[in-house]
Amino acid sequence: MSKRVVLTVSGVIPADIREQIASGKRPRADYLELAQSFDADLLDYAAARTITGRTGAVLERFGGPNLLLAFACWKVRKRYQAIVTDGEQVGLPLATFLRLTPGRRPRHLMIVHVISEPKKMVFLDWLGVQSTIDRFITYSRWQQRFIEDRWKLSRDRVPWTPFMVDQEFFAPQRVAPSSGTRPQICAVGLERRDYETLLQAVEGLDVRVVIAAASPWSKRTEGVATRSVPNNVTVRKYSQYELRQLYLDSCFMVMPLENVNFQAGVTAILECLAMGKAVICSRVLGQTDVVVEGENGLYVPPADPSTLRTEIRRLLSCPEEADRLGANGRKLIECQMNLDLYVKRMTGFLGGAIGGEGP
Repeated sequence: MSKRVVLTVSGVIPADIREQIASGKRPRADYLELAQSFDADLLDYAAARTITGRTGAVLERFGGPNLLLAFACWKVRKRYQAIVTDGEQVGLPLATFLRLTPGRRPRHLMIVHVISEPKKMVFLDWLGVQSTIDRFITYSRWQQRFIEDRWKLSRDRVPWTPFMVDQEFFAPQRVAPSSGTRPQICAVGLERRDYETLLQAVEGLDVRVVIAAASPWSKRTEGVATRSVPNNVTVRKYSQYELRQLYLDSCFMVMPLENVNFQAGVTAILECLAMGKAVICSRVLGQTDVVVEGENGLYVPPADPSTLRTEIRRLLSCPEEADRLGANGRKLIECQMNLDLYVKRMTGFLGGAIGGEGP
């Protein structure tokens, strides 16, 4: 018997992913946990290519693999009660296909990362595809308010959930600290990072700075584009397994962001907090839903190396304060922003969409 839900994965699911998770080499995958809770089929690029054949190959050449994935969802739509798309890169083209197709359709729940870009807003402003999106599931309250205000949608159509981390994998007790006498801080990720500001802030400080400039979700290939890197700074790529050690060995993490209106850096922030470490974060519109000033971290103005340098030096000189902030961060993960609670919330959104009335 067909399952009632299909969930997209914007990528190719590794064949050995369950073995990697079972052996402790990587955290649990959110899509596997969601698929189990939803009783859902997973649809990734590889499966989409099989389903769509030659037509899909043409669409992929024309519009990329996410258009292919949206078309595959459209092709199998009659088998399911609901389709959950893992981002607007798939959800918006699927909503367009559904809008152009007469007759009954499955419920469509779309996870939203950043929909406020002009090229994405065209789908809603001009094509009116919001009529075929039953839930816009947001991670950023700024994005939630933007969607509600611009397209006059009710709050139940635009639920918010905090993002999450696998609190069992990213846990201090899972790793032994490395030996070392020089204090260390870290910065992690690629998407919309302002590493130039960080480099200016830490130059000449008596602290080792490790920048893990790599991300599986970012289109960028280099995270630090600058003419010179200070002698106390190391830049390299880390696996998720290695990141866990990096967080534990650091006094705290710095998240230097460009002035964005979406949750850039949220994965690294949550991973760091889960490891019991504080975060110094740029105060930007999109990244205000996790770090709480004076409770689990600190905010600094974006593009302000002088203030960032002052806060780094202050927190390095107060290790008890850094420990307090980090311990509160771990509590936040355990109580609100972990993978298991995320799956429960998402399952509730799905149940509400399938059981409720259409938009």
